[in-house]
Amino acid sequence: MSDLSPLSATLGADIRALRKARGLTLTEIAERLDRSVGWLSQVERDLSDPSISDLRQIAQCLGVPMSMLFAHSNAPAEEQGYVVRAGARRPMGSGEEGLIEELLSPDLTDDFEVVHSTFAPRSRMQTPADRPTQEVGYMISGKLDLVIGGRAFTVGPGDSFRIRHEPYHWANPYDAPAIAVWVIAPPVY
Repeated sequence: MSDLSPLSATLGADIRALRKARGLTLTEIAERLDRSVGWLSQVERDLSDPSISDLRQIAQCLGVPMSMLFAHSNAPAEEQGYVVRAGARRPMGSGEEGLIEELLSPDLTDDFEVVHSTFAPRSRMQTPADRPTQEVGYMISGKLDLVIGGRAFTVGPGDSFRIRHEPYHWANPYDAPAIAVWVIAPPVY
């Protein structure tokens, strides 16, 4: 990879981790992309640079926003895989529901991911989620209304909560932003 590439050496590892978390084989993804298994294997090992069109198709196959695959920061080599600086977090999602998420984990190669979530005042999740994950959230500031598995809760600073492959929904009907840190296993972004 060239030094001018917007992708870091973690792109392939992230693609592999997301593929495995979804229980997909190299062959399944390669067929969906109309590419060879060898090419996809080289992408996952950072031996081949996918084009923007390739990244768009890979993101669609994995069910993640393209920004997750494109927005790798160029951290100093000695920090890659260890440190994520506050100004170098990878944004996730579109933010259209009033939720801004940033990846706190250096990459997606662990058995879990850590996410910083900011819920805008007067925002709410439009469609309840039900993911095959275990998630724990810790509230840093603000308040958040949650419905987890049909039970309603309001959580605030210092509170934590858990979601185990249950339908959930969030809302911030309050005047202040709510900020939480989430740990999600396996990685879904």
